[in-house]
Amino acid sequence: MALFLLKKQKLYPRWPTSKWPPWSPPILRKNSEFWRSQARKTLQAALDRKLNTNVAKNILFFLGDGMGLTTLTAARILKGQLENQPGEETVMTMDTFPNVGLAKTYSVDFQVADSAATATAYLCGVKTNLNIVGVNAAGRNGVCRTQKGNEVTSILKWAKDAGKSVGIVTTTRVQHATPAGSYAHSASRTWYSDADMPDSAKTDGCTDISFQLINNTDIDVIIGGGRKYMTPTGTKDPEYPTDYFSNGERKDGRDLIKEWQNLKTGKVAHYVWNKADFDAVDPETTDYLMALFEPGDLRYEEERDPSTDPSIIETTEKAIRILQKNPKGFFLLVEGGRIDQAHHAGRASMALHEAVAFDRAIAKGLELTEEHETLTVVMADHSQPLTFNGFPFRGNSILGKSPLWASDMLPYTTLMYGNGPGHKIVNGARPDIRNVDTNYIQQAAVPVDTTTHSGEDVAVLARGPMAHLFQGVNEQNYIAHAMGYAACVGADLRHCEGQTTPPLVHITLEYNKNGARAVSASAALLGNFLSVLLAITVLM
Repeated sequence: MALFLLKKQKLYPRWPTSKWPPWSPPILRKNSEFWRSQARKTLQAALDRKLNTNVAKNILFFLGDGMGLTTLTAARILKGQLENQPGEETVMTMDTFPNVGLAKTYSVDFQVADSAATATAYLCGVKTNLNIVGVNAAGRNGVCRTQKGNEVTSILKWAKDAGKSVGIVTTTRVQHATPAGSYAHSASRTWYSDADMPDSAKTDGCTDISFQLINNTDIDVIIGGGRKYMTPTGTKDPEYPTDYFSNGERKDGRDLIKEWQNLKTGKVAHYVWNKADFDAVDPETTDYLMALFEPGDLRYEEERDPSTDPSIIETTEKAIRILQKNPKGFFLLVEGGRIDQAHHAGRASMALHEAVAFDRAIAKGLELTEEHETLTVVMADHSQPLTFNGFPFRGNSILGKSPLWASDMLPYTTLMYGNGPGHKIVNGARPDIRNVDTNYIQQAAVPVDTTTHSGEDVAVLARGPMAHLFQGVNEQNYIAHAMGYAACVGADLRHCEGQTTPPLVHITLEYNKNGARAVSASAALLGNFLSVLLAITVLM
């Protein structure tokens, strides 16, 4: 039998009674009526809720990369503890969304997916293979020729085609998997610039993701990092001119930033790379904005210099204020991309601070829009192998240690990873962390250089027009179709036409000049679907 030691400590060691929130002092928790009253209020709010069946003028889509349910819970507690509260009862902005569902994240070929396959699912409405973005499952990772003819378009393009303004905001490089899913078609998510592509892919006619960023869809607002993928090899970075690894990477000699500016001739278009210039951009007079604040990904929230780097709250606000001038509405993708990257490094503290900042960006989005006309959806693309364990007392630091010790007579952290760089064995034993500040690389069960993703379902939260569509357990690719239906963009326009019955699929067989039967364009979608089924059958 394992031996456990219960470390003696005060129940709420960090929060004296005077600092507990006035709505929930400890004495009330021992009173049954406190919990009954709370539940009655929640029940009444649910009973009073009315369905919003408006057509969504705007779509705000917030994607927390790697923000699984454990991350959501832990971030909620951290947010409260940063406000000098115990944390568990804290209400995140995300927690106020009345419609909640789950999405199944597996890809066509793997149980546990990556950000490219998942982005293709929830943005384009089609599941695909690992490492592929904007291409259906007939595509093969890194094989350019399988990309041709198998491209799939995203809800960002559907919105643009409907006359709406569109934008992407991310804390990663703008060529990364999640934002790329909104505009690119690539057999490899890592083809950020032409320097990242094999010669065979170029010969076969494939283009890099940066090139597609400025040429595929006319995106009104582009905010994130990724400068070095846009400029020729050896171009010195304006912020880090002495850093070789920040230099431009393009082998084709193209300066895509200048090309983007030339494409916007006659419009008020701003390119900025620093906060001062960003702050000077007037949303009321700006048609287009490209803001690239780093050569690669942006800085973590905890390492960000507020005087030189804008927060995700600021970038979200700027994007909305530019886009919302369009009387037809807008679509905006906002990605908290470094949640996932911090998890990959085993840095739970960094990941949770990123998630808290992400939640504040969601609050800003709600503040700037009207719920009766704006569908707001929040979800993760996949999860991370983070666990929350050990029976910690109420108010225990979410980044601290469990009061229960393990059978090896050593403590362990409340948050742990199933695998990751935090696995350590010293002289055949786990390290003794009794006197260690655990705001560090969290312990992990299995040694790997970077955590893998995990395959459980992720939460989908929604409010606004047709938000009730985002309930139950659904395939991840359903999300794009539900958003498109709510806003009347894409192929399914029944909502704005007052219809709810499924559209009929008409297939017309015609004879081509060689006498062979050909299927008309109205059946192209069905043909693509059958091609995917055939590809899956071959793989089985």
